[in-house]
Amino acid sequence: MVAALNETLLDPSRLPAVVADVQELIDAEVSDKSGASGLALKGGYGAVKKVGPSIVPDAVEGLLPGFVARLEPFWQDFGTAGAAGFGEFLTARGDEVADALLGVTDEKIEGTSKSAVKKVYSSLRPSAKKNVVEALPRLGALVQKHAS
Repeated sequence: MVAALNETLLDPSRLPAVVADVQELIDAEVSDKSGASGLALKGGYGAVKKVGPSIVPDAVEGLLPGFVARLEPFWQDFGTAGAAGFGEFLTARGDEVADALLGVTDEKIEGTSKSAVKKVYSSLRPSAKKNVVEALPRLGALVQKHAS
């Protein structure tokens, strides 16, 4: 059995590096987007960063425990499946993984009092699942790097 993700990714000695890598992943995913939907995503992401420069890092830290909990069953299945890479493993289950992860952000947004953040999130939410699925290879590699 592989170690639980909360014991590795959320370990206080590793957490700063994990958070930094997640922020880099988000920046890279947003940067890679193109077309009209890419412009909308880049605009929304830029708007959130302008509302408060600490929103993204604070959100990463605040959401990470929820994401880790939602990824845990996939990580345990990956450990017993003998698959080569966690990114490929997640990608093969893209819809299921994306729904699990987006459940965390949906719950958090419901509880926020920041109307600007809610407005941006609600405008981007319809395309979020596609974006999450596209990020799974990088996310899997990040998790595997820090959890192995």
